[in-house]
Amino acid sequence: MSIIVSSAFDSGNIKLTKAEGSVLDLEINQDAHSDFYQWFHFRLSGVRNQALTLRLTNCANAAYPMGWPGYQARVSTDRETWVQAETSYDNGVLTIDVEVDSDLLWVAYFAPYSMERHHDLVSAIAEIDGVRYRTLGTSLDGQPIDCLTIGEGPLTVWLYARQHPGESMAEWWMEGALEKLVDYDDPVGRALRARCTFHCVPNMNPDGSARGHLRTNAAGVNLNREWHAPSAERSPEVLCVRNAMDEQKPVFAMDIHGDEAIAANFLAGFEGIPSLKPRQEELYHLFANTLERICPDFQTQQGYELSRPGEANLSMSTTQLAERYGCVSMTLEMPFKDHDPLADPIHGWSPERSKKLAHSCLDALHQILPELETK
Repeated sequence: MSIIVSSAFDSGNIKLTKAEGSVLDLEINQDAHSDFYQWFHFRLSGVRNQALTLRLTNCANAAYPMGWPGYQARVSTDRETWVQAETSYDNGVLTIDVEVDSDLLWVAYFAPYSMERHHDLVSAIAEIDGVRYRTLGTSLDGQPIDCLTIGEGPLTVWLYARQHPGESMAEWWMEGALEKLVDYDDPVGRALRARCTFHCVPNMNPDGSARGHLRTNAAGVNLNREWHAPSAERSPEVLCVRNAMDEQKPVFAMDIHGDEAIAANFLAGFEGIPSLKPRQEELYHLFANTLERICPDFQTQQGYELSRPGEANLSMSTTQLAERYGCVSMTLEMPFKDHDPLADPIHGWSPERSKKLAHSCLDALHQILPELETK
């Protein structure tokens, strides 16, 4: 049986260009109407006991080529457990070498989070007593922008993920956050529900997720550059979420992402906004330092370059929210590689660790609640 390559499924993305036995040359497709590409997800059949060499040949011009050195692709035979494969990068080609005792092999940039799993998650959480569900709007392809509201407290918290659809670890994080918030045996979850009201948007870009995009929606628009002026024509996903935030203004907000290059978990803040208040910045650092203290899978030494005073990019959600509402907002970045300070050579950064990090983020939020309540 010859090897068959397929990506004709939810979040699939690859193109076969050449096959010589078990050596396959492949290319990653661009996001529709965009030059962005880096996410890949495909299935191989007829591969049992073959020493596969998979060459992704167009990686030099990907969105973030600096992310390839040191990166390890994820592979699975059952779509449940994803492990790292031997991966190297040289002269613009990402080479994945793997052999499995299975007829089928799935290969992805990171463990995928399918739209079917998304719908299962939303349905399961919405069924729980005390959870309120609403559709904030629809995407360009007509998919719902789901929002789950949990808690009865006076502090308004927004958690939203996957503006960039290829950053699938973001929705694994959201699954972990939602599970903790509805766990009635979890004392932190109970305390947070009593003192906060959480509005959770697990996937802000369902179109890009289904289409196998890295960074954009169906129109090729980067949603995290639309928050200053979202429109129904280009970015209805942002427009409906920001409109809802205008009605329920956040005191605390987290935007969940993944980073291609930095091998660590870190936060990005709002230090360059025009209206920056000392107390606002103090609470941001209090949260970051608290999270670092309680969670070995988080650190504050590595991260993005800080914006200079008054020079923040207000088209991004974290800075727009901090400026618009005076809230404590932040972007959480998780790695496609691994959290090097506590690396896992088998799984790398993983869905389960993403979920556990969400638990730690909520623990840290609980610890700083007395300070937020006096903000």
